[in-house]
Amino acid sequence: MPTPAQPRTFSIASIDAQRVEAALALIAPKWTTWTAQTLAQQGHHMRVRDVAAGLPFISEQLVGKRLAQMHADGLVTRTDGSHGAPYQLSALGESLSRVHRALSDWSQAHLSLGKVAGAERVEDAVRRLHLRHSTAVVQLLDEGGPMRFVDIAEEAGLDNGFTRYRLNRLQADGLVTRTGPRHGAPYVLTDAGRALGPVYSAVEHWSNPVAARSNAAPPTPVRAATRMHTSVPPGSDSIRTAAALRRSTAAPSTLFSHAPQPQPRVPAAVTAQSAPGRGR
Repeated sequence: MPTPAQPRTFSIASIDAQRVEAALALIAPKWTTWTAQTLAQQGHHMRVRDVAAGLPFISEQLVGKRLAQMHADGLVTRTDGSHGAPYQLSALGESLSRVHRALSDWSQAHLSLGKVAGAERVEDAVRRLHLRHSTAVVQLLDEGGPMRFVDIAEEAGLDNGFTRYRLNRLQADGLVTRTGPRHGAPYVLTDAGRALGPVYSAVEHWSNPVAARSNAAPPTPVRAATRMHTSVPPGSDSIRTAAALRRSTAAPSTLFSHAPQPQPRVPAAVTAQSAPGRGR
């Protein structure tokens, strides 16, 4: 009788944290996943107005800005350089499907979000993971936890104020917890934090062509930090938007399926909250 295959293990410690965070920064801006999924479902070139028609809860102006940024990042291509030329996912954008699947699977297994559209589940997961030095802190706790606050700051080479802010955010996002209520109690990863290996592996694998694109060097920490700090903090109107999306109809059964599938609808009241200048 054949021996059952052992589940593949993924080492968080082996991940290049800087490369992972730089790659996550490319897909972190709000509505990037929704836009990419809309293009993937259609499987052909689409103009801004066509993409916006598939995402009625986002203004057309914001869709245009998001597509322009995705074009600059190599996630989409255009038929030519003229104004108004239609967009299509690039090979790099199409290869995001593995990353999105890993993020979705991790979210479904470890986060209690209720009934959420697939693209929104992915964007919520990226929001929890993409901030600067989050991956490094997760790596430290995975390898050496439980760890006290001062030890995390020292090992990560971060100042105390930033370390406290990052740990508080990781706690709020369900990735880190403390071993007890006492002041100074060590920090440890939650089950969700310990299960991030497959996600980091998928992101790092996807980042290889990102680094090689146009024979360019990997995105620098400065660029990653600049885009990461555009994240909207918990409690903002992005949370209300997410809540509305959770109340929308069920998400497509698969991520980046090229079979046309309807996008979840969002109440009209939410549309006003997707202001053109708003990003993650």
